[in-house]
Parts: sequence; structure tokens; C-alpha cells
Amino acid sequence: MCNPNVRQAAVADAAEIAACLSALGYGTLASLVTERLTSFTKSPTDAVFVASISGHASLIGVVSVHLLPLFHAPGLLGRITSLAVCDEARGKGVGKALVTAAEEWAWAAGARRIEVTSGDHRPAAHAFYQATGYSLDERRFIKHAARSS
Repeated sequence: MCNPNVRQAAVADAAEIAACLSALGYGTLASLVTERLTSFTKSPTDAVFVASISGHASLIGVVSVHLLPLFHAPGLLGRITSLAVCDEARGKGVGKALVTAAEEWAWAAGARRIEVTSGDHRPAAHAFYQATGYSLDERRFIKHAARSS
């Protein structure tokens, strides 16, 4: 276990965040991360948190969380849309600290529930989320936009 420092992300973190996301196999460009962080700066419905360890210069994890109004019920839905922890920091409490920060932010903003999607090919992530108090609840169906030629 390490004791990660968790804080809200800054635009200056974009390149390191992109590197963390690459640990999950996402080809997210630092320019896209910069664009998103810039648009989230004053957003009351979007937050990104990063983790580091004292004495180390680089970031070791990132989580993004968003709030959506529920149509059928009062309150907001919190949605974790990414969680990535660098390989060398996995299993040391970094993911838990990031999820806790995302949850605290979402609950304080009025979320009634928080959800996360995890790909079927990530059984270790499923075990992590269940150990963090999440339960398998629903089935999600997805349809991608047709690619234009």
C-alpha cells in the first residue's frame, strides 16, 4: 500500500494523463486530454482527478467522472468514464483513492447513484469495482455511429 496524493487535474497534466490512459490500451492523444481538461475547468458536471506519490514527479493514475441529470427520478447520475493506474502502482490503493475522490465529488454535487462500465475482457477490473462496493446491476447495450467513407 502506498499513500497517494489525489488532486483535481490541471491542463498541464495532459501528457501524463494520456500516458496513464495508454496503460489501458487507449490511444488518447495529449491534445484531446488538453481539450477536455480545458472545457472541464469551470464545469460543475465534469471532474478529473490524478494521483501521485510524494517524492515522484510523474502521475500514477487518473479518474474522470461526469454528472448527468436523471429524467425519471430526482437527482443526478454520476458516471466514471475512465480509471487508469500505471502498471507499477496497481494493487497499492491508488485506484481506490481515485474512485473515492470521484465518489466524494459526485455525492457532494447531488449524485443519487454512481455507475461505471468495465469491458468484459477486464476481469481484474470487475473484481476491483466489486471490492470497492459496486455491484453488477444492469446490462448496457451500445451502438456505434456509422463511419463515414
